Amino acid sequence: ADRQVATRARTRTTTTTARPAAGGAMAARRWLHTRMRRANTWRAPFGVPSGGRVDPYVAAMWEELRDVRRDIHAHPELGLEERRTSALVADTLRRLGMDVATGFGKTGVVGSVHGTGQRDPDADGVSAIGIRADMDCLPMQEESDIPHRSKFPGKMHACGHDGHTTIALGAAHFLATHRDLFAGTVHFLFQPAEENHGGAEMMINDGVLSSKFICDEVYGIHNWPYLPPGTISVREGPIMASNDEFDISIRGNGGHAAMPHLAVDPVVVACQVVSALQSVVSRGVDPIKSGVLSVTQINGGSAYNVIPETVTLKGTFRTFRDEDRDRIATRLENIASSVAEAHGATAVVQITAGYPATVNAEKQTAFARQAASAVVGAKNVVSADPTMGSEDFSYMLQRAPGCYAWIGADSPGMLHEDTFDFDDEIIPIGVQYFVNLAKLRLPALPAGQPGSPPPPPQGPPP
Repeated sequence: ADRQVATRARTRTTTTTARPAAGGAMAARRWLHTRMRRANTWRAPFGVPSGGRVDPYVAAMWEELRDVRRDIHAHPELGLEERRTSALVADTLRRLGMDVATGFGKTGVVGSVHGTGQRDPDADGVSAIGIRADMDCLPMQEESDIPHRSKFPGKMHACGHDGHTTIALGAAHFLATHRDLFAGTVHFLFQPAEENHGGAEMMINDGVLSSKFICDEVYGIHNWPYLPPGTISVREGPIMASNDEFDISIRGNGGHAAMPHLAVDPVVVACQVVSALQSVVSRGVDPIKSGVLSVTQINGGSAYNVIPETVTLKGTFRTFRDEDRDRIATRLENIASSVAEAHGATAVVQITAGYPATVNAEKQTAFARQAASAVVGAKNVVSADPTMGSEDFSYMLQRAPGCYAWIGADSPGMLHEDTFDFDDEIIPIGVQYFVNLAKLRLPALPAGQPGSPPPPPQGPPP
């Protein structure tokens, strides 16, 4: 394994990169990412910076895990359709001698591994933790020409869930073959349908974290190509926003475009509503906090000379706090109804609740930072700004305290782009991070101390 580590050593040279003259925010972001990546201090392997460490056993698994990841990438499955991926996961966990249960949230899998170490009575530990990975793909056409590109038209792993699943499988492999290193249980939660259907909530409704597979803490990760590889972002508090959608149906009185005085024009009302909604966040949310409301669709009318009967507005609003979420919903309904009434029209507002905000707990975030520091070095553990994107791991964090971390990556394409591919070099970093968490939160007495079992023979993975 050490020889493999040395073989994968790579050097980085400083190169001057010209700032993009044009191309907008995307070009500027790519330029900044390149500068940050090249400025990072690297130590092989796998972009692990100086001060970090990947266990040789984990390093030796890399090629096998890379091949698994690319196989999953080539066979993407949409939410609640992850039958092949679920079977691959379940079969792998069973071969490792883990307890495996299937069918949660339709295609979710839970694998449990029990440590044989003697619990350290002086350590601040728990009895069971959860490690979560999402498995679904996006309904997109992949445009890259990589050898392992999607075999299924209109389906693509453009968010890296193939990598998340692989990382969790790697961590399960390590822990199942090193059970003496921890004392307690790790439940690996492979969930379906993160992108669209709230698979995490579906698994919870089927009993996971509620009546079975109870976890004292839960942890998850996401690859994050907006950070340079060799870094991990760990941040206490809200890191991803809630996501709610709204539909507003404005009904007026249609008529001839040449005689608007005989009609109640819902187009004019809709425009007034859109303008008024711009004050919902700017005048309804604490300026120190964050929120966003966007009207993304306006639909109505069928002819140049006809004032329509109805116009519909659609959009989304996102925030980090439940009180702001409720306040925005209330103001949205009041504004739409009041503006419509002032023009002699009516407005019907329907709000569809989406994922809640993803909020990391203070204590568990501190342990996550410690686990991350051990793999990439303390100076490479950062606290990136929160994002208004949403994530259904938030449902699990409502059931048990935990932490959701972002792992920096050097990926072709950004998340949800049709040229995206997961950065295989960060697989060992993610595996080691989860392994470190298991050993930190389920601490066992070191081998050789009274009461501790003898260590098992160490060798390369089967």
